[in-house]
Amino acid sequence: MTNIDCKFEFLPTIVGSMPLKDASQACALVARYLKDIPAWPQLPKRSPRENMYVQYSEGFPGAKVEGSKVTVDRTKDLTGALEKFYTAYLANDFNKYAISADYAAGLHRFLKLDNLAAQAVKGQVTGPVSWGMIVTDETGKPIIYDDTFADVVPKFLRLKATWMEKVLQGLNKRTIVFLDEPSMTTFGSVGMQLTRQQVIGFFNETLAGISGIKGIHCCGNTDWSILLSTATDIISIDAYDNAASLAIYPEEVKKLYDRGGAVAWGIVPTNNHDIANESVASLKDRLEEAIMPFTRHGIPLEQILKQGLVMPACGLPSVTEPAAERALELLTGLSQAIRSKYL
Repeated sequence: MTNIDCKFEFLPTIVGSMPLKDASQACALVARYLKDIPAWPQLPKRSPRENMYVQYSEGFPGAKVEGSKVTVDRTKDLTGALEKFYTAYLANDFNKYAISADYAAGLHRFLKLDNLAAQAVKGQVTGPVSWGMIVTDETGKPIIYDDTFADVVPKFLRLKATWMEKVLQGLNKRTIVFLDEPSMTTFGSVGMQLTRQQVIGFFNETLAGISGIKGIHCCGNTDWSILLSTATDIISIDAYDNAASLAIYPEEVKKLYDRGGAVAWGIVPTNNHDIANESVASLKDRLEEAIMPFTRHGIPLEQILKQGLVMPACGLPSVTEPAAERALELLTGLSQAIRSKYL
């Protein structure tokens, strides 16, 4: 058993990204609906710098940002920049890799909230596999395939995660930091030439920078046995469309629960049409259906709910602002309905 307390009692939180441009408005929405586990809002519509790859690029050796694209030119001499990075990494000098307000207005506004009575606060960092797959070299090749950068990427994001956790602890001693890993949906395809062991190594290197509760979010179908073999405390899934993909791994999920971990059930949809057409009752039915295969494999329903969070299936950057608020209403309403029925 770990000494991490993942008994969340099915409280709601979010993946992070929101469609708003104003940081104060976004934080007000979070504080209003997510009183127990608020998360700082990423605002990609505010600026390309809040794109989930650009947002974590500050300070990366040789990184060049153009709009929402990050590249590293390996033809340049990066010896000095790499030496500087490794010196900071070995000293765990995470303050050198802070995320500025220019790149995360929602985070910096969130850190000023003074009326939170939360049980925990949540943050998120783009995970090493996704970041390393999307950031490319001068030829367009993902930098995760370069031996030097494959070593730097997880260590660099580890320092970002450590810094974020430390600043969030100023709001609440109990923190949750997620790695967002959309690229894991391509694992095992021709689009990703990484081995299982490489991926687990990348995750564990980055997760090692998080001393509190740590999670991995993947918003689609993936080989969950890989994520469940890492040091994560929480697995976050798109349970709206892809719950069956996790049900293939009941033994691994049971081990996660038995060591005190949790599953975050992303059951609230993240497109305008489905948000408008779902209700708390319809989502409750869908959630109960998603959970049923696990209870059939001997995991008690009470354990699933006590060691559970409820979330949107993914981020909400591409919906309208009213739809984002409606998604938060559904989220909190569903949490209350499940808690009052079962807990």
